[in-house]
This record gives sequence, structure tokens and C-alpha cells, in this order.
Amino acid sequence: MTWMITGGAGYIGSHVVKALVESGEQVVVLDDLSTGDPARLPAGVPLEQGSVLDRAALDSVLSRYEVRGIVHIAAKKQVGESVERPLHYYRENVVGLQTVLEAAVDAGVSRFLFSSSAAVYGMPDVDLVTERTPCDPMSPYGETKLTGEWMVGAVGRAHGMATASLRYFNVAGAASAELGDPGIFNLVPMVFQRLAQGKAPLIFGDDYPTPDGTCVRDYIHIEDVASAHVAAARRLTADPSASLKLNIGTGEGVSVAEMIDLIREVSGHDLAPEIVPRRAGDPARVVASAELITKELGWSAQYDVRQMVTSAWAGWQLRHPDPQA
Repeated sequence: MTWMITGGAGYIGSHVVKALVESGEQVVVLDDLSTGDPARLPAGVPLEQGSVLDRAALDSVLSRYEVRGIVHIAAKKQVGESVERPLHYYRENVVGLQTVLEAAVDAGVSRFLFSSSAAVYGMPDVDLVTERTPCDPMSPYGETKLTGEWMVGAVGRAHGMATASLRYFNVAGAASAELGDPGIFNLVPMVFQRLAQGKAPLIFGDDYPTPDGTCVRDYIHIEDVASAHVAAARRLTADPSASLKLNIGTGEGVSVAEMIDLIREVSGHDLAPEIVPRRAGDPARVVASAELITKELGWSAQYDVRQMVTSAWAGWQLRHPDPQA
């Protein structure tokens, strides 16, 4: 069977494509290339340029490649931008998903894997976030992901489609320098950028109720995220009644201060961080429970945070050879 990967030429998507191909799966990529890059794809993987909002393009790809499974990764994902442009995010992430699901149902697709986010939880006041933790998203981005999970689950139940929604926590790292994250929206690349420019990295508040006063997060290596998709795809293939919502995390928390210290060590930059006021809406601690995904898929994270930062730094250096970039 063939899997269609929407957004497969992007940072996360290309790692998922690589992992699926290496596991022996047939794949085709649909990507509008608004942020994706064809050079990220393994040799021989077909790329169809098109939008998830384009029903005709979807129908064509699903038919020509005889697609029987979909991994839906294509989405807009900047929290701040979603606050400024909520309608844009609802159109791209919700209407886009609706269009893909409609095409999937009509084409007889029997497996659907949805790229979700820990943003569905909002600011949970718990030690470990389980899949039973109430969802209360704090941004239009998080709302679109939660709405997407509802849609995927409902369609799966109505049409006999095996489904899984994977809630990513804080993704970083790279399988190779060429596949590094090109965006500067998350902590690791943001710290890289400031250090490379000779600026002190910023810590937004050091008075949280955590061991060192800075926020604690669950950082997951992108290769672990990709292997979780392979495990989920196999489960959907083997279990036509599957209906899963699973965290992808390590179950271990790392504070912002600890992460910045590690980044300084790996990068060789010794600028001490600067403490600035808290940002509105930052919870003190968000760490995944990974028990359910281990139980359901037999999956667990294999990479540690040092491997994640080291691989991310190699990717940064490749894309920014100018030390002041």
C-alpha cells in the first residue's frame, strides 16, 4: 500500500518520510512548498505540489498512487501568528483537514494518522500530562489541532477508518545536518540565533515554582517523533479498529536554564543568559507522560537531549555559515 504524506517536504514531514521509506513503506508527498523544500526528500520519493485545500489535486494523487493511508502533517504552526490571523489558521488547519478527510473517505482510504500537538492541553497544572488531562488550548493554533482530533476521530468512527492523533511536545534536532529545522520559532534555534549574533540568550522569567525557577518542558528528538509515526502506521495497518490519541514525549523535564547551558556548551558560545520578564501564558511545567504510547505501540524515545542539541547545532551551522547570521 502507499501512504500519502501531506507536508512531507517540511522539517517534521521530511523526517517522517525518511523513516517510513527506511521501514519499507511506499510513500508519496503532497506539499504546497510554502515552507517545504524538495531537496529534503529521499531520492525516488514522488513529490506532488499542491494544497490540502485543493480537492481536485487530492483526488488526483489519491487515485494515481492508489493511496490507502494518509499521514496528515501539513499545517500552519506558529502560535503567535495564529493569534494575529485566526481565520487563516482555521482555514489552513481545519478546512484543509476537512478537505483531506472528505477526499480520503471518497477514495476508500482506511488509515489516517494526524499530526497534533501538546498545544491542545494549554496550561495543565499537573506533574505529567497524560492523554486524559483535560484539553484547554490557549491559542487558535491549539484550537485548530484539537478540532482536528475531533474531526479525525468522528470520521474514523463513521467510516470504519483506523485513526491516530499524535500529540507532539517540544520537537528539535535533526537526522542529518541537511534536515535541520529551518525555522526560528522554538527555544533551541532561537538560542542558536542569539548566540551566533553575539547576543545573550533570553530567559523569560526565573521565578516559576520549579527547581531553578525557569520553565520546564519535555524536549523530544525529531528522529524519535519520526519513529513514533512508523510505529503508529504499523498499528493502523494491523488494527482496522484503532482509534488512538497519544503523546509523543520522553516523560522527562528539562528547564529552560538547563537547556540554554547545554546549548552554550555544545555550540562553544559562553554568553550568559539574560533574565527578562515572564511572557504571558507560559505554564511553569509541561512534561508528557509517555506510558500510553509505550503500551499501545511499544514505542519509547531513544535519543537524549544532548544528542538532540548536537544534531540541531550541526544543522544550524550548515544553514548559517556566517557566524553573525
